[in-house]
Amino acid sequence: MISIGEKIKDELCRQERGVSWLAEKLGCSRMAVYRIFEKNSIDTHLLYRIGKVLNHDFFRDLTDAFEEV
Repeated sequence: MISIGEKIKDELCRQERGVSWLAEKLGCSRMAVYRIFEKNSIDTHLLYRIGKVLNHDFFRDLTDAFEEV
């Protein structure tokens, strides 16, 4: 099973951006971002917001993982 929190963390690292940057863009605390990294599932609206900030389609990642099964 794909861990969406890990995917978000990986994409943030790939873009060489920090936790503080993402927290600022989302209007939340750094601790909230670290909690997101630990999630196996996530609210779709939050995932949409994170995807917009990182310019990445996490929904496609989930769809691709579903199709591999």
